Amino acid sequence: MPLRKIALAVILSFAAIAARAQSPSGTSFDLHVPAPPMILAVAEGTRLVYELHLGNFARHDLQPVRVEVLDGARGRVLASFEGPALEQRLDRSGLQWNAESFPAIPSGRRGVVFIELTMPGAPPRTLRHRVGYLDGTAGGGVHAVEGGEVGVVAGKTPVLAPPLEGGPWVAIHDPRWQRGHRRVGYALSGKLRTPGRHAIDFVKLDADGRKAPAGGNLAAGAYSHGQPVLAVAGGVVVRVEDGFPERARLTDRVDGVEGNRVVIALDGGQYAHYGHLRPGSARVAPGARVRAGDRIADVGFSGSASDPQLHFALTDGPDELASEGLAYTFAHYRLLGGYGDVSQVGATGWTPTDKPASAHALMPAPMSVIDWRK
Repeated sequence: MPLRKIALAVILSFAAIAARAQSPSGTSFDLHVPAPPMILAVAEGTRLVYELHLGNFARHDLQPVRVEVLDGARGRVLASFEGPALEQRLDRSGLQWNAESFPAIPSGRRGVVFIELTMPGAPPRTLRHRVGYLDGTAGGGVHAVEGGEVGVVAGKTPVLAPPLEGGPWVAIHDPRWQRGHRRVGYALSGKLRTPGRHAIDFVKLDADGRKAPAGGNLAAGAYSHGQPVLAVAGGVVVRVEDGFPERARLTDRVDGVEGNRVVIALDGGQYAHYGHLRPGSARVAPGARVRAGDRIADVGFSGSASDPQLHFALTDGPDELASEGLAYTFAHYRLLGGYGDVSQVGATGWTPTDKPASAHALMPAPMSVIDWRK
């Protein structure tokens, strides 16, 4: 068949899917976005990071095959995920946990689609979604359901001062990880939240990409350990935990979450969370007022950290696990390069940029290597 006819057939097929009503059973997915996305400035333009929940209210399994993000006002398709691109983003268990895997979303189960939408210009004011799915009881072909409308939060993304000094530091976060910050939800106080939606773990490196001197196994010898941790904005300290022990060797493992931590209620209404701090290093107490750049503690190896590192997150509440993760940017840093995968960190050097580039009011990309000096 000529290429022109093939292209026309594909277009007509997509149009038929979009126009077709949901399955004859009358019920399919409830489409819901639990937390509206915030506009996040990145090097490529703007990014929206959020979750689309697919609640299966049919009496049989449904198999999502395509998820489209639409301009809420104009109906224009902004992004379409299918095949491997959808599989990478879809959790069929609804648990935001790599606990179960199904070929379809079972009746009564909720699936979660983790969406990161990057566009060169400003995003639309609202989004809605169209999900194409297979319904084995409703005849052949792909059916579609549309909904999940949500407003985009504009003008409220804070610009923060650096939480650390110098560099190089690798910004460890990646939406593809099934057990990364991005994909872990907690149902506390009667509501499911995703606190680590924009969380980053910062690990300091040497010029060759090592996390510690070759052959060293002491946590105190890691380049991150003992580095100053700084307040990212003015605010009031609301929580300090400083008594968790620290592992002496890099190969030691213990259970826990952030370990020692400091939480600051920022003047802008957000809460800054600092985790894995060195025992006894807290320089602030609850009720203390801090300014951007004040030293509040040191990087440590407490809690469930895989290396001495700083866990940083911004949320809408003082209890990190019971709050929603919020978007943020940093006032300045220099981009030195990056890694393709976390397994390379500490094992090899990063891929450098052609020339270190200054970034202003941007979010570091996943696995990017940065320097906080202007």
